[in-house]
Amino acid sequence: MREVKVGGTYRHFKGNIYKVICVAFDSEDKHKVVVYTDGLHNWVRDYEMFLSKVDKDKYPDVEEEYRFTEVE
Repeated sequence: MREVKVGGTYRHFKGNIYKVICVAFDSEDKHKVVVYTDGLHNWVRDYEMFLSKVDKDKYPDVEEEYRFTEVE
């Protein structure tokens, strides 16, 4: 099973690079979220969505399998 690596660097399937700041929990319903940055802005995305596969129906020409892929 894939897991988010805190401090890891990830490439979004559209090409942008992000660093994971932390994994947190939403204060309202306690679901897990990933907090990540491009160096200018901080972003939050549902943990499962961060790890999800690319929607090939919506993006049929994308070669990447996952929405975010860890890079070295």
